[in-house]
Amino acid sequence: MWKFFFTALLTITIAIQVEAQPARPKLVVGLMIDQMRWDYLYRFADRYGDDGFKRLLNEGFSCENALLNYIPTVTAIGHASVYTGSVPAIHGIAGNDWVIQATGQPMYCTQDDNVRGVGTLEREGQQSPRNLLASTITDQLKLATNFQAKVIGISMKDRGGILPAGHFADAAYWFEGKSGNWISSTFYMEKLPGWVETFNKQKLADNYLKQDWNTLYPIDTYINSTADDTPYEGKWPGEETPTFPRKTSELMKDAGYELIKTTPQGNTLTLDFAKEAIKQEQLGNNSTGTTDFLCVSLSSTDYIGHRYSLSAIEMEDTYLRLDQDIADFLAYLDKHIGKGNYTFFLTADHAASYNPMYYTDQQGNGGYLFARQIQRNLNNELEKKFGSDKIVRSLMNYQVHLNYGLIDSLQLSLKEIKKTVINSLNKEDGITYVIDMEGAQHMFIPAPLREKVINGYNRKHSGAIQIIADPQWYAGTPRSPGTTHGVWSPYDSHIPLVFMGWGIQRGVSNKEVHVVDIAPTLASLLHIMEPNGNIGKPIVEVLGQ
Repeated sequence: MWKFFFTALLTITIAIQVEAQPARPKLVVGLMIDQMRWDYLYRFADRYGDDGFKRLLNEGFSCENALLNYIPTVTAIGHASVYTGSVPAIHGIAGNDWVIQATGQPMYCTQDDNVRGVGTLEREGQQSPRNLLASTITDQLKLATNFQAKVIGISMKDRGGILPAGHFADAAYWFEGKSGNWISSTFYMEKLPGWVETFNKQKLADNYLKQDWNTLYPIDTYINSTADDTPYEGKWPGEETPTFPRKTSELMKDAGYELIKTTPQGNTLTLDFAKEAIKQEQLGNNSTGTTDFLCVSLSSTDYIGHRYSLSAIEMEDTYLRLDQDIADFLAYLDKHIGKGNYTFFLTADHAASYNPMYYTDQQGNGGYLFARQIQRNLNNELEKKFGSDKIVRSLMNYQVHLNYGLIDSLQLSLKEIKKTVINSLNKEDGITYVIDMEGAQHMFIPAPLREKVINGYNRKHSGAIQIIADPQWYAGTPRSPGTTHGVWSPYDSHIPLVFMGWGIQRGVSNKEVHVVDIAPTLASLLHIMEPNGNIGKPIVEVLGQ
């Protein structure tokens, strides 16, 4: 009798424990589209198919008002902020490059001189996530599963693969333009896996570039773009005009494999590699039954935008092709992981502006901040008052970086130097505010802008003074083709955010959410702790809560 009772009690207890184990998807896939504006979901939608962007919108949950809540709006910060749920003030990634304020030394976001490249002898391989101070949602998944979950990051840009994958990743891979190979570093491994070496030997970049780049549809049907040849577009060496068809088979003789980054096939190649990683690493079919995480970032959209501008036919054609690539990738996930077994989200690291010259040619207000000339003017003025023309090191990231060692050695007044710099910058055209970061929280500026300034300021990596440009003004010159980004305005900070798949409710919301809300939303979905620097909040509508 008692034996039966205890057996029954034990069975009930085990059943309760089993039911208490949280359900999780087999795989989470994060797809970052570098430089994607929110309106690209709709701008070219008349020719999107049903299985790419439209499938995400129809089957998933779209956060239509997702914003970056910091400046500067650049690639490294965007990738770090999505996956940490944090901002430069905390996670430390203050730009693609920054100045270490204590020493004046420049630093690249994923630079790590203590590691070696794997699959390359070039310095391009000396990269790791060590500069990222906060944990990522991928790190938290590793910790929550006692490191049984597999995490892999993939991007043509090193920072696009490394920062999302975090500190505990099984691997991060990026594309080396010199060799046309996918490479990594000794932070992750001593040797490339056999499947990566086999993939590299296929030389798919060769195959894609030899096909040339022509428009997907007849060129006269690209009504959402400017003419094929405009002064707002850049050219490759060897091109007489920036026009279709683009003879990549010829251009690659001089440009090499680097060329594929600035074609839609760069995105296709990245997703080819991602699919092979899913297959070879058995992502989503983990023998331990845990959730795996694949971080993919598509970089070609950014390279193409920077060269040709967002109003060019090249950009429209890129997104029409990307729509097909996404449809193919989702179909691959359906087949190999199972529809309903994976959680997928699409977002961007930043958006992009119209070319300022194009904008002003249409009678809009805008212009250029000539950064080098402004820096010379500042140092000339400072020399008159303080005896040195080397006090301002740089205007990188729209910030004034000061030479603190020189200031200390000359026993100069930092307060007076900053006052001089601020007064001088306030006289420049195209500048809305000049902010002393020691008093940023007290600045009489709109609250949303003040929050972005404070969130983007890292005491060790950011300049002492922040420059806020007028709308549609950028650092550069009228000779600069293509598009750019980096400022607070909606054209740089309003990004797409769409979730789909396991655990996601269908729907749409125009409620304001921020890029830092993505990681805690995923943490809630997976029933794990949010990253250790997280300041975001779960988007409860996405989860049906």
